[in-house]
Amino acid sequence: MANKRIDEPTGTETVGHEWDGIEELDTPMPRWWLWTLYLTIIWGVVYVILYPAWPLVNKATEGVLGWSSRGELAEEMSVVDQARATVREELARIPIERLPENSELFAQAVAGGRSAFQVHCSQCHGSGAAGSQTLGYPNLNDDDWLWGGDLKAIEYTLVNGIRAPSVDDTRTSVMPTFEGVFEPAQMDGLVNHVLSLSGKGASSGTGAQLYQDNCSVCHGTAGEGNRELGAPRLNDAIWLYGSSREQVRDQILTPKMGRMPHWSERLDPVTIKMLSAYVWSLGGGEEFVEVAEDPTVEVDEEP
Repeated sequence: MANKRIDEPTGTETVGHEWDGIEELDTPMPRWWLWTLYLTIIWGVVYVILYPAWPLVNKATEGVLGWSSRGELAEEMSVVDQARATVREELARIPIERLPENSELFAQAVAGGRSAFQVHCSQCHGSGAAGSQTLGYPNLNDDDWLWGGDLKAIEYTLVNGIRAPSVDDTRTSVMPTFEGVFEPAQMDGLVNHVLSLSGKGASSGTGAQLYQDNCSVCHGTAGEGNRELGAPRLNDAIWLYGSSREQVRDQILTPKMGRMPHWSERLDPVTIKMLSAYVWSLGGGEEFVEVAEDPTVEVDEEP
């Protein structure tokens, strides 16, 4: 049975228990602590009344304020959707070649295009748009373009694709196969000349003549390429299918010609415009020489 007593030095009653001569004082809690406890109890009761608190079978109690985290999220999402709709309306209205003049709108287009690229394009071109020589997917970070690298040209390629079946306006060209056309010595000379155009080998008279007779009509006399035909440049250090002698030989004998789907039936025009802006911004985008002059289109012009 507890043996309570008053501790003489402190005047405080003990709890009545003793361990090895040590007794515990029954010191009352500080008043500020008790008031804090009471306030938290009151706050808890008020919170249960005002906000959702008690779980029920299908939902929680709603609270007299009618607040919910789902409702708050829906309101915030509505604000974001409205802002996004405004941006999309502006993007739909501005001609793509005028887009860089509006730096804020262009930045928003690039951000939207980056997201669309990861969903629709990274499977082939890679998450960093570096492409793949093994598979023949172009690197979109460099400044080498088969069909043109300004915003309007990129948009056209996205809309119509490359060698896309059943698309009348698709980008298309065909490189003939030269398998069985040249003797081994002639093929060696032609490969050497192609490599020499980019400084990777020594040319010969035979190889140069074969190139002029068979290749220059598309790739140019100096290997400068032809964007109207999608014929790549051969006088730089950028290669679509590789630059080794074997890879160049294989491309001459049995040329690979890639395809890209047309996106006009899968993506809306604004998303395609954002994708074009993102690809253009990667580092190799070219300036559009002409400026859109359509009096029927209102454009937010900036100096």
